[in-house]
Amino acid sequence: MPMMPDPTFYPSPGMAMKAAPEHIAYVALLNVDKNGERDAMGVIDLEPRSSTYGQLLGQVEFPDGDNELHHFGWNACSACLCPQNPHPHMERRYLVVPGIGSSRIHILDTKADPKHPKIVKVIEPEEFIRKTGYTSPHTIHCGPDGIYGSALGSASGDGPGGIFLMDADTFELKGPWEKEHGPQNLAYDFWWHLGHDTLISSEWGTPNMVKSGLNAELLLGGKYGRKLHIWDLDKRRHLQEIDLGAEQQMVLELRPSHDPKKDLRIRRCGHLPQRSFVLRLDVAPRRGW
Repeated sequence: MPMMPDPTFYPSPGMAMKAAPEHIAYVALLNVDKNGERDAMGVIDLEPRSSTYGQLLGQVEFPDGDNELHHFGWNACSACLCPQNPHPHMERRYLVVPGIGSSRIHILDTKADPKHPKIVKVIEPEEFIRKTGYTSPHTIHCGPDGIYGSALGSASGDGPGGIFLMDADTFELKGPWEKEHGPQNLAYDFWWHLGHDTLISSEWGTPNMVKSGLNAELLLGGKYGRKLHIWDLDKRRHLQEIDLGAEQQMVLELRPSHDPKKDLRIRRCGHLPQRSFVLRLDVAPRRGW
């Protein structure tokens, strides 16, 4: 176990921006045709002075090609420095890679050879559904007390979607995060404001709504997600929903501000029938969000 914090952990995104740049990037390689080819994780050279700058340095092929890999993340990150639950001995070492098409999760170890990571564990869909009650895992965030992941729907492919927890050491699924869903049904991304002990989640659609691509009938009928949901992070309970209106569908990515002390915390982007948009959310917990 390392005695010093991982040097890639930072108290704020602003401090991380001042650090040395990454030298390689991991990129999901999707097989979109039913041609027998498999999905893979690619490794791209980011060193401008390198003779292979911008090129593929290596890749690891997955056992199957039906995963539709999505928003993968690390097993550990700067959230390990959270004062409420510090565990700075963790290493940013493993990639946790969800697939919304297969409901599998692949764990890749990058430590021995970062340019050629190895698959060390595969969570099959039967186990994922049995232990979480969800299907179609979508987004992974390393959190203050473990690995958090979003899932688009229930075992039936309908709602509610939600958030599940995973042990950051063993990668065992710990079950659903929510203790009380409230009116929340659709799911997509999530993020937190640790200073306010608050989690915010967004909406897209259920697996049955998105598995065949964008459905014009659902879009024009205003059926895709249009709400933000506010949660008590510690108690895991729904507090509030913010309906952005039928004109603003697919409330997708959530991102924090670079200063964790500021109440202005979240940027939100989504899609209208004819254009995309980015909005900011002012956080005012004492008056509601």
